[in-house]
Amino acid sequence: MHLDHDEEDYNLSLAKFESMLKTNKVLFFDSEEFEEIILHYLDMGKASLAKKALKLGLEQHPKSTGLKLVQVEMLVYDDKLDQAEKLLNELYAIEPTNEEIFIQKANIYSKRDDHEKAVEFLQTALLYTEDYADVYNLIGMEYLFMDSLELAKENFIKCLEEDFEDQSALYNVVYCFEFLDQNLDAIEYLKTYIDRNPYSEIAWHQSGRLYYGVKDYENAVRSFEFATYIDEEFIGAFMEKGKALERLKRHEEAIESYNRTIELDDPTSYALLRIGKCYEKLGNKVEALKYFNKTVHEDPLLDKGWIAITDFYVRQKNFQKALFYVNKALAIDDQNRMYWKRYATINKAMSMFEEAEFGYRKAVEHGDYQLDTWLFWVDMMQNMGENNNAILTLIQAAEYFPEECEIEYRLAGLHLSLHEEEKGNFHLNNGLRLNSKHNTILEELFPMVWERQSVQDYMAKHKKSE
Repeated sequence: MHLDHDEEDYNLSLAKFESMLKTNKVLFFDSEEFEEIILHYLDMGKASLAKKALKLGLEQHPKSTGLKLVQVEMLVYDDKLDQAEKLLNELYAIEPTNEEIFIQKANIYSKRDDHEKAVEFLQTALLYTEDYADVYNLIGMEYLFMDSLELAKENFIKCLEEDFEDQSALYNVVYCFEFLDQNLDAIEYLKTYIDRNPYSEIAWHQSGRLYYGVKDYENAVRSFEFATYIDEEFIGAFMEKGKALERLKRHEEAIESYNRTIELDDPTSYALLRIGKCYEKLGNKVEALKYFNKTVHEDPLLDKGWIAITDFYVRQKNFQKALFYVNKALAIDDQNRMYWKRYATINKAMSMFEEAEFGYRKAVEHGDYQLDTWLFWVDMMQNMGENNNAILTLIQAAEYFPEECEIEYRLAGLHLSLHEEEKGNFHLNNGLRLNSKHNTILEELFPMVWERQSVQDYMAKHKKSE
C-alpha cells in the first residue's frame, strides 16, 4: 500500500518527534508540523504529550498564531476559559480577520452556556472563513443547545449545501425534522439531498427510517435496500429492512435480511428473536422454537426471549412449560405488569386460582389498569371465596371505570351473595341501567343469585319500566 505524500510527511514528523522525546535531543519542526502533532495527541486522548509538544512548539515558534490558537483550544478543554479569552484578545489585536479567533471565542461562550453570544461570534466568523460548512454546522449545534430546532435545522441545511458529505450535519438535520414532527418534510428534503448525493447510504437509511415512521413500509424497504446496495455490510439497514418486511408480512424475506446481519457480525439476540417470530408466523413451529432458544442462549438476561418462548407454549396450550418460562422472565424483570398478567393467565388456565390472583394483583400494582385485568383478578377472588376483598377491589376499579356494567353486575352478585339486599339491588339497578342485555353476567358468575325469585322479579320490574 502506498501512502500519499502528505501522509508520509505526517508519519515521519510524528516518528521524528517521538524519537526526540526518547533521546532528549531537541530537533526542529515547522509550526504546522507541531500543530499536526499536537492535534494527533489530543485526538488520541494523550493530553500530556500534546502539552509537551505545544511547549516545544512555542519555544521554537513563539509568534505562531496557529500554535497559539491550539493553545487556546487546550485551555478551553481544561476549562481555563479566562486565560483562553485573554490570549484570544491578544491574537485579535494582531489578526482581526482570522476566523479561528471568532470560532474559539464562540467555543468559550458556549462553554459558559451563553449560546446566543456564541452564535454572534460564529456569524462574524462567516464573514472571514472559507470553510462555511464547518461554521454553519457549529451555529446549528448552538441552536440545538438553545432548543431552537427550526434555526438549527436551517443552519444544518446550509452546512449540507456547502458540503453535502458532512454526515454529522445530515444526522442532525434529520433529528431536527423528527423533533419538530416534520417527518414528511424530512422525506422530501432527503429526496432532494439524494438527487445531489445518490450514493449516500446514510441518506437512504434515514429515508427508510422516516418512511417506517409514517407506516409507508414499501418505500421503507426500498430505501433500506438502496442503503445495502451502496454498503453491503450496513448491518443497521439490513436489520431495519427486516422489520419493515415483517410489517408487510413478507416473513421469508425478513428472515433473509436478519440472517444477513448474523453473517456480517456475531448474532444479536434481537435478530434471533425476530427470526423466531417470523418462523412462527410462517407456521414453522420447530424453527421458531429453535430460534427462541438460540435467543436466550445468546442473551440469558433478555426477558423478551423468555417471553417469546412463554407465548409460544401458551399458543400450544402447554401451560406447564409456559409457566416455567414466564418465571424465567419474571426473575429478570419482576416489575413488568405484562409479565405478571401472563403469569396470572397461565395459572388461571391451570385452575391455580391462588397463584392467578397473586399474578393479577401484581399486574395492577405495577400499573396495569385494563378493565379485563381488574375483572379477572376479582373473579379469582370470588373463586377463592374472598367476596369482601373482591368487593373492595371492584370499588377501586370503579374509580377508573365509573360507567361499566361488568363491574356493577359483579358488585350486585357479590352483595346479594352476602345477603346485602339493598346494596345488591342498587348495583343491579346500575348494571341494568347501563346495559340490560348483559345481565347474563349475573347468571354466568352467580347462578345461585340469578335463580332467586326476588332477583328475577327485580329484573322483570326494570324491563317493564324501560
